[in-house]
Amino acid sequence: MNRLPALLATLALLLAGCADARSGTLGPAPRAAEPGSASAPVTGPTALPGTPTDVPGPTATRSTAPATPPRTGTPSPAGSGSVTVQLWFARAGVVVPTRRTRPTTVATSRLALAELAAGPTSAEAAAGLATLVPAGVEMVRIAEGTATVAPPESFADTDARTLRLRRAQVVWTLTQFPTVRRVAFAGSGVVLARTDLADLLAPIVVTEPAIGQRVAGPVTVAGTADVYEATVSIRILDGNGRVVGTGFTTATCGSGCRGDYRGGVAYRLANAGPGTVEVYEVSPRDGSRTHVVAVPVLLAATA
Repeated sequence: MNRLPALLATLALLLAGCADARSGTLGPAPRAAEPGSASAPVTGPTALPGTPTDVPGPTATRSTAPATPPRTGTPSPAGSGSVTVQLWFARAGVVVPTRRTRPTTVATSRLALAELAAGPTSAEAAAGLATLVPAGVEMVRIAEGTATVAPPESFADTDARTLRLRRAQVVWTLTQFPTVRRVAFAGSGVVLARTDLADLLAPIVVTEPAIGQRVAGPVTVAGTADVYEATVSIRILDGNGRVVGTGFTTATCGSGCRGDYRGGVAYRLANAGPGTVEVYEVSPRDGSRTHVVAVPVLLAATA
């Protein structure tokens, strides 16, 4: 009986300790970044053969785009009262993208078709872009993922290769819109999606920057590619053709499949002026630059 107070005191202390243990939680333990995640380190060479010593070395960046993106571009606001649309023009037997910023309209698909017919700007034409789409292609309706267009009678009056490129311009341009997955050409029975025309893409497609765009370092370079080991190489040249920046990034797929890529490349330039962003594949056979896409831009000074 004399030990009862001591036992009661011990029991009280034990209950108090349990109550403290239940009063909060530390949450889940932190985990290391998984390989391939945005926070995982990405390693790569710090210099390319032939890189000038006054040029920042290339940095490896990992694309964070979806592995199987349904579209390479989406119309986006470019400021109050304006909209930016992606246009696909023809060059050397393939279709390539560029952009237009125009006043906002509710009929954005009609705007895109009109811009295709109007053709490239002088800077785009100098870079080899051309349009095969004649004036008079009308938007009929968009329903259940299909955009129906009514081309003029002369639309099909050409050879099979040119007709396919012409249709590809329309299909790749209209399917940038979330409501459009395929295009039906009225009067012909032809219905096409991007997958039906994927062979009309170059191994490297550059969606950013656009031809003639003003850029500042680091320059964001993005697009899609099907290249060796998914490695997309980039260099920036000034108006005299001197390399002022180099880098590389990786696509979400490569060597037999097309994936998205995105990377930032720094450069050094004392005075603003014209320049070129070159995106290319390094040949595994001899180290030469292959599948080169040259995008003329206006470079901001970095000094």
